[in-house]
Amino acid sequence: MQLFESIKASVKVIVADIGQGFFLITHSGLALLGLAVFCFFLIFSTQTDLRDNVEVQLIDWLQNRHGLDFGFSDDAEAVDRATAVDPRDLTKEQAAIALWLSRKYRVAPEPLSALVVEAYAIGKQKKLDPTLLLAVMAIESGFNPFAQSTMGAQGLMQVRTEVHSEKYDKFGGEFAAFDPVANLRVGALVLREAIDRNGGLEPGLRQYVGAGNSGEDGGYVGKVLAEQQRLQDIANGKPVSIAASKTPADDGLVDLWDKAKNYTTVTESPYQP
Repeated sequence: MQLFESIKASVKVIVADIGQGFFLITHSGLALLGLAVFCFFLIFSTQTDLRDNVEVQLIDWLQNRHGLDFGFSDDAEAVDRATAVDPRDLTKEQAAIALWLSRKYRVAPEPLSALVVEAYAIGKQKKLDPTLLLAVMAIESGFNPFAQSTMGAQGLMQVRTEVHSEKYDKFGGEFAAFDPVANLRVGALVLREAIDRNGGLEPGLRQYVGAGNSGEDGGYVGKVLAEQQRLQDIANGKPVSIAASKTPADDGLVDLWDKAKNYTTVTESPYQP
């Protein structure tokens, strides 16, 4: 009986020692874990690169694990859809025009460079002076590709999309009116047809702007031709002041472009019927 009590007491001591040791180990482990977590969040909150990297890896894991799409996937082809060209890749004449227009109309030179290149290409094809096409874009929309008049004229060249919808078929449909290159190509075709139909540049421009019947164009033809002359002077290496080249209509278009940048895509052109 005494032996049994002695064994029982020894077991209690051993169990108590084990329990106390387990508590000490667990307590110390939790303390170390807490310290590690604190250090991790301290480093995580101060290291932006580390935080971004962890977020990207976590999103990738969630997408791969659960098939989720957060809309953050890379789109390496986006640059191919951008209508932009480095001005340094243009000819001296084209680059001079692009940079001058960029300063005057407050548009980035890269997309303007792409438009200048396209104007030269489509101008040669349609037998139109590229500076004429650029002048029409300048007066019509101030190089805002999303401009729209109350009469439904849209895009850079302010083409009446509902009237010329079939011309956008080969570009995929009417929404192509807001693609700068598609709009320029369709606008050049409409202008070429108007000039041929009316027997000359000035009457063609009047019809293009919707003043073919009345002959009252609000000074549109004069403004287009004046802007074209300035662009031709720049192409020939002549200095042309931006401030001196501005007319009241130009200032109005710049104001419209400023408004367009403030979350609106609708501009009112005084030259649309």
